[in-house]
Amino acid sequence: MKRISLIFAFFFIISSAFAQDLSLYKKENFVVGADTMKYRILYPENFDANKKYPIMFFLHGRGESGNDNQKQLANGGKLFLKDDFRKNTQAIVIFPQCAETSYWANVDIDVVSDKRFFTFIKGGAPTKSMDLLLKLTDEYVNKPFADKSKIYVGGLSMGGMGTFELLRRKPKMFAAAFAICGGDNPANAKKYKNVPLWIFHGGLDDVVNPQLSYSVYRELRKLGNTPKFTIYPKANHNSWDATFAEPQLLPWLFSHSK
Repeated sequence: MKRISLIFAFFFIISSAFAQDLSLYKKENFVVGADTMKYRILYPENFDANKKYPIMFFLHGRGESGNDNQKQLANGGKLFLKDDFRKNTQAIVIFPQCAETSYWANVDIDVVSDKRFFTFIKGGAPTKSMDLLLKLTDEYVNKPFADKSKIYVGGLSMGGMGTFELLRRKPKMFAAAFAICGGDNPANAKKYKNVPLWIFHGGLDDVVNPQLSYSVYRELRKLGNTPKFTIYPKANHNSWDATFAEPQLLPWLFSHSK
């Protein structure tokens, strides 16, 4: 019984520490007319509104959609809480949450025999969540404490798709970006051909075909860009686990400026 109590105490301490870490992300609401986008924001240690800071936007996957203003931190939230990042990178990190009734990217999804097929739209009007995200990025980039030369975006799965879409809609805003297990219509790549980009995908991904990332990479190469492209041969859809373990991901990202 004593051993069981110790085990429960251990897991309670671990879970409490996890919750406490994520609580550093402040809960906010972005309201435009009758629409609201919930988001979490992490300010750097010793934040000073009179200084200039890089801003990072992180776009979650489909499973973290909703309106609880919590789930979007499940994958990636802890990445920016690591001691080395907090100490070495003074940056603002924003995790917006996509509504369950919307999607980050303008894409048609068909499911046949439990397989998903994605048809990305060339151009087209943004979804409601993307429209709110566009306005949210403008809101923060125009804050007096924003370093406009160091604005970044990244995301996974649906958020990887949303990253490509945000880049094509705001190609001059971002200094660099990364997309994990996402995709786009290659015809859109010319819009963001000048943005430094690191693309990741799992070679065994059975949810989003790695060909969807490769087609963007190949098109960018044709356009004269030299994006970084990393395939994890044995990874399935959760290739974000391997990506977050890349020691050079954040140093590479934040090394870029416009």
